[in-house]
Amino acid sequence: MNNHLERITIDTGICHGKACIRHMRWPVEVIIDLIASGMTFDEIIADHPELEK
Repeated sequence: MNNHLERITIDTGICHGKACIRHMRWPVEVIIDLIASGMTFDEIIADHPELEK
């Protein structure tokens, strides 16, 4: 099983040091906000195909 935490990185020079998806400038908090708004993982990936499950 993949270790999902390996996909998250924190770098003070990227996105003001917020936790981001590795090799992307996608703050984790944005993904959490999308989920909190009611979107499913499949909907998020359909809208943003650069992300993966």
